[in-house]
Amino acid sequence: MVSRRIRDLVNLTVTLLVTASAAAGLEAPTLTTVLQRAGAYVEKFHRQLSGIVAEEHYVQEALAFHKRNGCRSNATYQSTLSCRGQLVNPMRTDLKSDLLLVRPADTRRWAEFRDVFEVDGAPVRDRTERLTKLFLGEDPVSSHRQLGRILDASSRFNIGDIQRNINTPLFALQFLEPSNQQRFKFERSNKRVPDTFSRENTPTGAFRTSTEVWVIEYKETQAGTMIHTSDSRDFPVRGRFWIEPTTGRILMTELVARNRTINATIDVSFQSEPLVGVLVPIEMREEYKDRGGSHITGVATYGRFRQFTVNVDEKFPIKK
Repeated sequence: MVSRRIRDLVNLTVTLLVTASAAAGLEAPTLTTVLQRAGAYVEKFHRQLSGIVAEEHYVQEALAFHKRNGCRSNATYQSTLSCRGQLVNPMRTDLKSDLLLVRPADTRRWAEFRDVFEVDGAPVRDRTERLTKLFLGEDPVSSHRQLGRILDASSRFNIGDIQRNINTPLFALQFLEPSNQQRFKFERSNKRVPDTFSRENTPTGAFRTSTEVWVIEYKETQAGTMIHTSDSRDFPVRGRFWIEPTTGRILMTELVARNRTINATIDVSFQSEPLVGVLVPIEMREEYKDRGGSHITGVATYGRFRQFTVNVDEKFPIKK
């Protein structure tokens, strides 16, 4: 018969072993592990959100800019262009749109399509015709060109003289896709405040995060960058991701695009949405400046997330 003293020692040993094992399981993950989790999360995120439509309320303000002078749209995949001309008065525009995630056939790239249906309180009159030409046009185009058309159509109501089509809330997530991570250098950061809040003490509302979140900086290092200037030159970007290390969930993204001509920052906050099952964008804040004195800001909020249903009379088929 085992004595009580021996039994207590055995129980204590088992308890210590279990505790030690649990502690080992709670060790902080490596940066590589967190990035792998984030990559898997982004792939799942794109699949789940591809069937969801969100309503976007987007206010842009051109605080200082120059009248367009010889500027023209650019059909490259991504572009940023600054124009010169006569200084004009500040402008403001209020856009309401449906925002959905699409992927043209024969490509792995996802893009957000901003279907603007109201500008400064007035309905967009050419909406049906524009959608038909964009997605159901008779002229066959490559997936790369169709992606460019989608992005350019999504930015057609931008104001100011800094041309841009990267101002969508999910754009930076593609940098975390497993196939794209090799293009970037990643490292942890202690800087937790988004750049669009740099002149404020602390971020407010949607842009607050808990202490359990890792802030991970990224910097594009590979040639053939994912954003290009209007003359097809590389435009490497950098920024930060606020990532939940245990799950890979993305709570905030930041994209910073800077060169000798332009300084652009886009911050996006994500929160839970029961319909989708993943975190969805709820607010986007952006700021653009160029060396000519132009200054543009924007704030977009998102709501009314709903299932996307295809009706050939009103919508358009996109392969997923």
